[in-house]
Amino acid sequence: MRRTIARATEDLSMIVARDPSIRTRAEALLHPALPALWTHRAAHVLHLRGHRQIARILAYLARTATGGIEIHPAARLGRRVFIDHGAAVVIGETVEIGDDVTIFHQVTLGAVGWWRDERRKPGARRHPKVGSRVVIGTNAIVLGPVTVGDDALIGAGSLVLADVPAGARVMAPVAEVVPRPSAEDREDSAQLLRALATSGCW
Repeated sequence: MRRTIARATEDLSMIVARDPSIRTRAEALLHPALPALWTHRAAHVLHLRGHRQIARILAYLARTATGGIEIHPAARLGRRVFIDHGAAVVIGETVEIGDDVTIFHQVTLGAVGWWRDERRKPGARRHPKVGSRVVIGTNAIVLGPVTVGDDALIGAGSLVLADVPAGARVMAPVAEVVPRPSAEDREDSAQLLRALATSGCW
């Protein structure tokens, strides 16, 4: 019981430290990461003891309550894992995450696909292994049994399909700023169509 309370207090302090909009532990109690992390711990223990069905129900309830944080009960999470905002985060079955990892919204730590995973040996890892103190930016996707080393940074919008060395930076291409077309260019229907299509103005 003491250990559970100590871990819960540690989680609250971690949220205050990493989320500038949260100023107290009492306020941290309303952070969307907490129900996901606390429920996962219970579901993980149940899963390890063979109560897979109950563990999956808990995971489902946590996903519903948190706006889409989906953590498989078998995934192994370290201490002080911080899921910021929380919307649409997916953490697969054989994922391993170290301590002090920060994960932003819309991150997927997933498998490559069933058509490939069925060819792996039984019990083989299908999902990423993430080291300690890693930061994974918004909308980043890490797929397959890759390893992300300690202190690595996966930038927003990155697609990772290979190992990332410790301390490395993975950055997605930055959006191109295109000047506004001149009056003559706007008369060209093909040019106008390209401008509209890439700006989502339909």
